[in-house]
Amino acid sequence: MEPNVFDKVHDVDLKKTMEQSYIDYAMSVISARALPDVRDGLKPVQRRVLYSMIELNNGPDKPHRKCARIVGDTMGKYHPHGDSSIYGALVNMAQDWSTRYPLVDGHGNFGSVDGDGAAAMRYTEARLSRISMEMLADIGKDTVDFVPNFDETEKEPTVLPSRYPNLLVNGASGIAVGMATNIPPHNLREVIGAVVKMIDNRVENDRDTTMEEIMEIVKGPDFPTGATILGRRGIEEAYRTGRSKIKVRAVTNIETMANGKSRIIVTELPYMVNKARLIEKIADLVKEKKIDGITYIGDESNREGMRINIELRRDVNANVILNQLFKHTQLQDTFGVIMLALVDNQPKILNLHQMLEYYLKHQEDVVRRRTKYDLNKAEERAHILQGLLIALDHIDEVIRIIRGSESVAQAKAQLMERFGLSDAQAQAIVDMRLRALTGLEREKIENEYKELQIRIAELKAILEDEKKLLGVIKEEISVIAQKYGDDRRTSIGYDDDVSMEDLIPDEDTVVAMTHLGYIKRMSVDNFKSQNRGGKGIKGMQTIEEDYIEDLLMTTNHHYMMFFTNTGRVYRLKAYEIPEAGRTARGTAIVNLLQLLPGEKITAIIPMREYNEEKYLFMSTKGGMVKKTPMCEYENVRKNGLQAIVLKEQDELIEVKATDNTEDIFLISKNGMCIRFHETDVRVTGRVSMGVIGMRLEEGDEVIGMQMASQGDTLLVVSENGMGKRTMISDFNAQYRGGKGVLCYKITEKTGNLIGAKLVNDGREIMLITTEGIIIRMSVDDISIIGRNTSGVKLMSIDVDSDIKVASIAKVRESVTKDSNIYNEEYIEEEPEEEESEGESEDEPGESDD
Repeated sequence: MEPNVFDKVHDVDLKKTMEQSYIDYAMSVISARALPDVRDGLKPVQRRVLYSMIELNNGPDKPHRKCARIVGDTMGKYHPHGDSSIYGALVNMAQDWSTRYPLVDGHGNFGSVDGDGAAAMRYTEARLSRISMEMLADIGKDTVDFVPNFDETEKEPTVLPSRYPNLLVNGASGIAVGMATNIPPHNLREVIGAVVKMIDNRVENDRDTTMEEIMEIVKGPDFPTGATILGRRGIEEAYRTGRSKIKVRAVTNIETMANGKSRIIVTELPYMVNKARLIEKIADLVKEKKIDGITYIGDESNREGMRINIELRRDVNANVILNQLFKHTQLQDTFGVIMLALVDNQPKILNLHQMLEYYLKHQEDVVRRRTKYDLNKAEERAHILQGLLIALDHIDEVIRIIRGSESVAQAKAQLMERFGLSDAQAQAIVDMRLRALTGLEREKIENEYKELQIRIAELKAILEDEKKLLGVIKEEISVIAQKYGDDRRTSIGYDDDVSMEDLIPDEDTVVAMTHLGYIKRMSVDNFKSQNRGGKGIKGMQTIEEDYIEDLLMTTNHHYMMFFTNTGRVYRLKAYEIPEAGRTARGTAIVNLLQLLPGEKITAIIPMREYNEEKYLFMSTKGGMVKKTPMCEYENVRKNGLQAIVLKEQDELIEVKATDNTEDIFLISKNGMCIRFHETDVRVTGRVSMGVIGMRLEEGDEVIGMQMASQGDTLLVVSENGMGKRTMISDFNAQYRGGKGVLCYKITEKTGNLIGAKLVNDGREIMLITTEGIIIRMSVDDISIIGRNTSGVKLMSIDVDSDIKVASIAKVRESVTKDSNIYNEEYIEEEPEEEESEGESEDEPGESDD
């Protein structure tokens, strides 16, 4: 009767069974698949591939063999898993951009740094590289343990002899169950140098080597693709703790092309970065307008090396674009170090010192076992030679015994009895050929015996003295360093926290903005001084009905505070404004700031930092003024911040940075001016309306605000190019809220005032027309005359045209970069044209709270 199949079924607890099965699986992955051994730095599949290749006699001095043969032999004998994993390991060990010192010499298509896969294994060929022979050296001399393979038909090594510290030299990466390893590659010379240092300290000073001594020799990871490591902090943390994050940056160079444009050339990428995907990512960023200014991206790599060409628009700062690329692409990448390896078949996080100690311990074991093996072989050979020499000393008797014996066994027995020989010696004598009877052969045997005695003494000395054993290791690894070592490919750069500002020189610059909202940054060298009445030079290309409205001097590292007509404030660094030539139109401000519908920039103030003892003094078109501590504007969001509360139909026109010691001048388009001390205006919060600064007649509006510290004379300019200077001493201080006094005589010839500046002798100003024409002139060329006058012609304007003077700016001679605030002025907006008759006599102002 057949047995019942259900008798073989057992009831088990599903939870416990699943737990045990998963633990078994996890331990198998950890110990037999994903993690490298600390001694040779190889995963089982890599070790089996290399051993299979040496078994196939597939060395560096032999022809390449089909990879399919190598994979098949490895899978059939040692690694009963998928062929794709075996071939993948073989390919990885052959790729010089993946492995610092390739262990396999590939022939054919083994992929590329672009991420292209290797050709099928039936097409590619491979053999062991020369340095891999150092991994397998003396494997036949009982240097490592062998265990049965999966079906117990073959023997395979549990670890390779690995004469050099491969775990650190080539690194390792792998994902197990619940853990992962990611060990960076290192320079062979440096790692061996550290081992030599450890040996020297033990032999000469009888002490351990400190981590500091090791890190003086091992500078840091040395990736096969080169690149630059940013800072030593991450390296030191990795070496001391076994875990860290290291920032790696591509090697780039900024070049100037023949047409004057700049381009970024990339010659080295961070480790394991896919070049094709990187280029695609940059193209996507340009398409999505996250990076603005790149006009062309090309891969110009060839056999001579990598070269990615990134061409830029003429008006952009190459350093800014490069910093954006570092931030948004893998031109700067992070290598997460996890120095996890198997120690006695158990996963363990190791620091640099521990890794080198385990390697050295492994080498001591390998050299000791090899020495014992060589000693046994030498003693066996010496024993045989000793018997041969005895036989040669009694050759006639030996011949007689052999000839008189009926069999080889009888001859051996008689020889052993007569001369006290061992079985091996007697066997060697009966196997001896007649040519050994010659005198020359006897001399060879005697010399070999003497050499063996010396060799045996040396081997015994190595086994008896640890210092001599360490000396052997030092000598062997020093030869490897000399034979296979090369220079570092990865450089160690400065601290990893490099901001965009660090890449941009803090130089003087001119910022210009048009009435329709186009802004640009220019070099101060673009403008030449001219005499009064000149025609000027073209300062900015504008479209019809547009003109330059704001012009100021600052430096690249200053904050630019943008105040709008609606009373909001936005902020940029000056270097964030695209640089352009003198005649270029510039960039629309809406592409740089998140302006609300209907908002228009009416005031710009450069600022170095936010000082609690400084204030922002604001004035509106309707004559309101407000004083608020500067620190209340420190945290300006990307979408702006409310700077002042405005009345209906009122607009913010001007902002100044003050220290509460200034006299304030407000000037209206109808030629009125009021002077009062800023202490008359109490300090209010950011979200407030302020108080009345100047009482205006109907149809009049404030066109400018100045501070007494800005100059000794008040310069006013009309829309038809007329202007003058008046001493500020002609304007008596009064309480805020009055109408002020006449400062300019308005006529049909002059037109309304468009701007006013307080200036000193020796300074220069710029006048800008609605057509974008700029004239630069010395203040000394402008006459100082009384308040109730119209002044002289400052700029020649065709009376038959619609051209008007739109704005005025002072030219700064020099800047102290450490100063907190630039009190230089910017361009006032052009007021609406209105007919206004000038007054011939002063009108005293009235106080009004």
